[in-house]
Amino acid sequence: MEKTTHIAIVPSPLYSHLVSSLELSKRILHLNPNFHVTCIIPILESLPSAFIPNLHSLPSNLTTIFLPPISKDDMPPSAKVVVKIQLTLTKSMPSILQLLNSFTSNNTPLAALIADPFSFQVLNFAKTLNTLSFIFLPSSAMIVSLLFHIPKLDQMLSGEFHQQSEGIHIPGCVPLHGSDLPDPLLDRSNRAYKEYLQRAKSFSQVDGVLVNSFLELEEGPARALIEQASDHDHPPVYLVGPLTQTKSNLDSECLRWLEKQPPRSVLYICFGAGGTLSQSQINELAFGLEKSGKRFLWVLRVPNDSIDVSLGASKKMNPLEFLPEGFLERTKEQGLVIPLWAPQISILSHGSTGGFMTNGGWNSILESVQYGVPLIAWPLFAEQRMNAVFLTDGLKVALRPKVNQNGMVDREEIGVVIRRLMEGEEGKEIYKRMNSLKDVVVNALKDDGSSTKALFDVAQRWKSFG
Repeated sequence: MEKTTHIAIVPSPLYSHLVSSLELSKRILHLNPNFHVTCIIPILESLPSAFIPNLHSLPSNLTTIFLPPISKDDMPPSAKVVVKIQLTLTKSMPSILQLLNSFTSNNTPLAALIADPFSFQVLNFAKTLNTLSFIFLPSSAMIVSLLFHIPKLDQMLSGEFHQQSEGIHIPGCVPLHGSDLPDPLLDRSNRAYKEYLQRAKSFSQVDGVLVNSFLELEEGPARALIEQASDHDHPPVYLVGPLTQTKSNLDSECLRWLEKQPPRSVLYICFGAGGTLSQSQINELAFGLEKSGKRFLWVLRVPNDSIDVSLGASKKMNPLEFLPEGFLERTKEQGLVIPLWAPQISILSHGSTGGFMTNGGWNSILESVQYGVPLIAWPLFAEQRMNAVFLTDGLKVALRPKVNQNGMVDREEIGVVIRRLMEGEEGKEIYKRMNSLKDVVVNALKDDGSSTKALFDVAQRWKSFG
């Protein structure tokens, strides 16, 4: 009987990271039935409610262990989401170490320990436990290329990155303006920059990197990463995506509404699990949608300047109360506004959906590619500006609205960009390019596909070690 190979995954408590880590676990087990995966889940206050359906019908060789919740009362009151996530992981470390040690004492030692970018400190235990250490990036190969290249950029360039006249060049990637880099890199004198740099350097010390992307989608950065790994510039990188959720069977008002709309006529609007707009920007978006005359399905959250909306603090408030007066009545034949959450996979896979206005989170991008839905990329935070550049300048499957001098996207610009995507020649070309990517996704996940081969290769390393 073949020996069981035991893998542990420690995600951070962000919704998108939890989903990606669970999908990675299921994919590992689908291809390697003799493996056992333990997913150790830290919790800030409570599990995201949208994540709970993902826990139904898990394979028997996937164990989920929920750590004692960390209270928000233990957090600095004005701390940003990233800080709260990091503190949650830090406060959960004793519980995590106790669990990891128990595997050895119970004679179920680990072949590999996998962490995401926020939980990477758990990999400090890997040597003590005599196990392989891996980082799982639920983001693009472009971001991985940046992480490995940023220490060199730090040495090569003086001054702020956004002041560089030549732009920023990352191996294998489309050229970037410095202002499109992630927020911590926009001020090199800031503590956040130094922490980002230190984290990037620490990623070079792990045994391997798993990425939720695939070779055919990001051939430039993927080839560069493979070449650099062969030169021992950094650890091996394995592109094992797309790791996305499957379509739910839940009935909902929005799906019944979509059934009544013409093919490819509806613009779906959602800014991710953590994406929120200001009250002024919600007003501009509402008037822009109305002005466009196009059908829309809008997932609306409470504005970020009305309350601390991070990580579910606004659940008791009704987002619809923040819409302009009379908007719902005026647009009742044109669109539908859904508060807080909608079944995104079911919407993107629906024949009536013709476009997706998104903040450009990587999970949403992969889901759009999987179902061939053209994009309006409206980045809000994290690496989303880089993702927008990749979509618009690299793949050419998205439009990006222009931000005015006040940092807003005004209603006129919103109306114009919606019409460009939904009715113009430009939109038709984007649809053709996006639609052609659907087959690429299927091929990557076939038995002989690039992502399947990559996961097979890393699984062989784990088997040999375990």
